[in-house]
Amino acid sequence: MLRKIITDNYSVSEQIRLDDVDALAESGVTLIICNRPDDEEEGQLSFADVAAYAKTKNIKTEHIPFAGGQMQPSDVEAFRLALKSDENVHAYCRTGNRSSQIWQAAQESSPETASIAQDNKATAQYDVVVVGAGSAGIATAASLLKRKPSLKICLIDPAESHFYQPGWTLVGGGVFKAASTRRNMADVIPAHTKWLKEAVKAFLPDENHVVLENGQKIAYQYLVVAAGIKLNWDAIEGLSATLGRNGVTSNYRYDLAPYTWELVKNLNGGKAVFSQPPMPIKCAGAPQKAMYLSCDHWLKNDKLKDIHVSFYNAGAVLFGVANYVPSLESYIQKYQVNTHFTHNLVKVDGPNKRAYFATTDKDGEKTIVETEFEMLHVCPPQTAPDFIRNSPLVDAAGWVDVDKETLQHTQFKNIWSLGDVSNTPNAKTMAAARAQAPVVAQNIVDAMDGNTIRAIYDGYGSCPLTVERGKIVLAEFGYGGKLLPTFPKWLNDGTKPTYLAWVLKEDLLPPFYWHGMLKGYEWFVKPTMRK
Repeated sequence: MLRKIITDNYSVSEQIRLDDVDALAESGVTLIICNRPDDEEEGQLSFADVAAYAKTKNIKTEHIPFAGGQMQPSDVEAFRLALKSDENVHAYCRTGNRSSQIWQAAQESSPETASIAQDNKATAQYDVVVVGAGSAGIATAASLLKRKPSLKICLIDPAESHFYQPGWTLVGGGVFKAASTRRNMADVIPAHTKWLKEAVKAFLPDENHVVLENGQKIAYQYLVVAAGIKLNWDAIEGLSATLGRNGVTSNYRYDLAPYTWELVKNLNGGKAVFSQPPMPIKCAGAPQKAMYLSCDHWLKNDKLKDIHVSFYNAGAVLFGVANYVPSLESYIQKYQVNTHFTHNLVKVDGPNKRAYFATTDKDGEKTIVETEFEMLHVCPPQTAPDFIRNSPLVDAAGWVDVDKETLQHTQFKNIWSLGDVSNTPNAKTMAAARAQAPVVAQNIVDAMDGNTIRAIYDGYGSCPLTVERGKIVLAEFGYGGKLLPTFPKWLNDGTKPTYLAWVLKEDLLPPFYWHGMLKGYEWFVKPTMRK
């Protein structure tokens, strides 16, 4: 059972087994709700069997069944009444989606929100609503307008600033200034697009509405979910309290990347520790990039001999695509980096400069490894944003559930998702969003015109691995680790460090981003059409 926590006292999952009831009892669950009709599929455990076994564990049960897409107001009301403030509730259906959806509907219908909902009926109708004005959302809106300039599009995002996040690696390496990676959000929203500077509270896909935090409903014909990813700093004990001081930094935040460079410049000896959490994370190579650029500076300034560098990776390998590992290994040797795999950062004591990693020892026992540091560069664990994970749009792991090629939602056919928030099994990079945006735009336009959707995404992602100042291993690959180089091998061998890739990263990609991708120009990423 893959259990998804919605609130402190409500969780959902796919169909449970009897041994799952034991685990739920141990976790304090007092009520189990089944949202599946019996005999929905062959071999399904009946509600009566679940109820009988749950009773032996002193767990109450409720059966509120409905078929997918056929939830009725009476179901919602029965569900709402079943949710008591003193109950710890777990609900299940075939995948967990119905149980998420009915919970959200119950919140909308509660007495506390009913008056707000009545006063805030849909006040605006759009052809396309895009949730998230990051790289993926803006690029998709711009690509849609290139195809149909008359579209009425709304972008929803509360942020005041837009960032070129790939540039933060170079900020931390002393190459860029942080300010060069930022623009006012108002300046990058595509022309003829409505920007709502609001946060989304909930999705009502059966009504084709998005509910904002202020209670307003926004109606759409088509919805694009490009809400990005949540950096979960608080998942590591003590980290939030020490970020930006005590030698603790991260290139994953705009305000911290300059501190990385300050630490690198001023470190003359001692221990430098770099961490990488479990996947998925945005730009899986970024934790290493910070390390390589730091080591390059120390080497060129004759400091590396006095600095002990360690890389603690929660994963089991240096990089997920084997073709690029030999080049990276050569730099691990060059910089004399001590690598520690299957080590996950769980606690930071900033004032005492100690980091703690969870791992498994040679006897298979879970243990905590402690190390001191003078500098600690952290990559935080990452999840989908809370308002996404608590929505009816997601899979059991909390990511928006889409077809990996068409990027269309698996259940709601007028919804698409792309970028870091979707469950496509590709590297979460800006380059991936650049390749996905034209696919989503083309497929939405085809759906509007009554045509079969044919544009497909091949999993393309790019990770320019900055192994030293002036050289980059330009990793480009798709689904299954298939190499998808943009340039011929004679011009740039992506498996080797090259100066050309550095020029691309430092000089060409930033203007390409601001004046190309965000303007709807699809250079090198015209969508492939299914035959």
